[in-house]
Amino acid sequence: MNPAKPDIRRANACPPCPVGASAADRCIYWLGVGLGSGLPARAPGTWGSLGGLLAALPLMLWGFWPFLAATVAACAVGSYICGRTAELMRRHDDPHIVWDEWAGQWIALLPAAYLHSIRPEQTAGLVLAAFVLFRLFDVLKPPPIRWADQRVSGGFGILLDDIMAGLMSVGVIGLYLLFGG
Repeated sequence: MNPAKPDIRRANACPPCPVGASAADRCIYWLGVGLGSGLPARAPGTWGSLGGLLAALPLMLWGFWPFLAATVAACAVGSYICGRTAELMRRHDDPHIVWDEWAGQWIALLPAAYLHSIRPEQTAGLVLAAFVLFRLFDVLKPPPIRWADQRVSGGFGILLDDIMAGLMSVGVIGLYLLFGG
């Protein structure tokens, strides 16, 4: 390794769960890093969103209402999971914390889950659109997402911008379905 060039893999590495963490904290940490989907050094948010999407697909097959309940539950516990994982990592909103991406991605997938029972042939396109739109809003952070990202702290702050990105994705998909689809 060249000493003049920092090791990017080490600089971008996911902070480990503390050695003496309780079993409950280890479970929370594992959920916080999206069951491992947020561990890659590069683009952990994108990998986390993809992990959330893959976890959502079997849940969506249960039907819209169970998927909505799972999404609400993910958001309800998300503030605690994200906040506690940040405490365990000793870093606020570390990019490897991706439970917020899971919750936001699931919100973005709600139209696809709803339409799956009505027009299943459109599901694949809506799933792809939900993934792309969520990533776009999450990365670009247009107002009011940027405001929330900069001003709201703690576990809720980690989660809020992704919830907003998911809702904005739903809005765009809804407009498309209403006027173009």
